[in-house]
This record gives sequence, C-alpha cells and structure tokens, in this order.
Amino acid sequence: MHLIRTRSVLPLLAVGALLLSGLVLAAGAAGPARQGAPAPTGAEVAPARPRTVLFVRHAEKDASGDPKDPGLSAAGSARAQALAELCGHTGATHLFASEYKRTRETLAPLAARLGVEVRVVSAAKPDELVRALDALPAGSVAVVAGHSNTVPDLVARLGGELGGLVGTGANRALPDDAFDRLVVVTRPAPEAKGVGVSTLELRYGHAP
Repeated sequence: MHLIRTRSVLPLLAVGALLLSGLVLAAGAAGPARQGAPAPTGAEVAPARPRTVLFVRHAEKDASGDPKDPGLSAAGSARAQALAELCGHTGATHLFASEYKRTRETLAPLAARLGVEVRVVSAAKPDELVRALDALPAGSVAVVAGHSNTVPDLVARLGGELGGLVGTGANRALPDDAFDRLVVVTRPAPEAKGVGVSTLELRYGHAP
C-alpha cells in the first residue's frame, strides 16, 4: 500500500479544543468571576467527530461471466480480499454497493470480517446515496464500492477532489485499468465551522 496524495491538511480539532480550554482558564485567573456567572467546570470541550467515506471501484470483473452482470475474476476476488485486509481494522460502520454483482462481491469479504451488512443503492441514484452518507452519525466510517464512472462523481458531490481521470465534464471516469485506487474523503462535522473536506488517496492490492 502506498500513500499517493493529500488534497488538504486534516484539521487539528483536538489541539483547538485544548487551546480554547486554556483561554477559558486564563480568563478565570485574570480576575474574579462576575456575579451570577456559572462556575467553571474544568471539563474540556470535546472535538467534533468527522465522518469518513472510503471509495473504491469494483475489483476486476470476470470477462467470461454474464455480460450484463459479471462477477469478479480470480484477480478480482484476490483484490477484494486485499481490501478486507486493508479496511478490516478501520472499524467501518457502513458499507454501500451498487446493485451489480461485481460491487457487492468486492465488499463481501470486508462485510464478512466486520459483520456489517452491505446496503445496496442503485448506481443510477447518486442523490440517494449522498443523502444516506449525509445522514451518517458523527464518527462513522463508510466504504462505498462503485464504478469507474460513478466514483469520481460521488467524490465530487461530497466536496472531495480526485485527479488522474479520463474524459471531461460529466463524462469524467477512472481509467479502464484502474482497480487499485482507494479514495478517503474526510468530512468535518457540521459544527466545525471553517473546516474543509480533505481527500487522501491510497493504492491497494496487486496487479494481476
């Protein structure tokens, strides 16, 4: 696995919380509390918890399978296992795949390892998937298996950035031979004002 790029710096929310706590304590030490003001509790402000979404394209498909809905080839099955190895310790809480066999089979080993059910959302309904991702609670980690022409659009809809694409405009897609790209989009909590979305890209598995 190799780190490819980061698009922005992750927010140091915990450090900000400690600085805020220090300012409150300093203000209290500067003079007596105003009459009627609540007594300081000394409790630290908990940092807002971001939501993380990992996007992958389905693994290599079986060229000899059903032309309308092929499953994975031997290489694809090996890559799905590699994804489970990589993401098995992430504590992923939600898994999403399109209705096609190849995306569901890509997440099957990870789902078995985590004991998390794969939720199927039609590839033709990106708005529905984005709404589901928007509704995830703070601290959630989701893994989404899509297609060469859906992953770039979904990343963009969440505010992330993805390079190395072919085509232009609405036709932008991952290259035909790109099965190893894993895009991590970290979305700050709504209350974390002024903090942007960050994008991190990894490579996983081995070339057949």
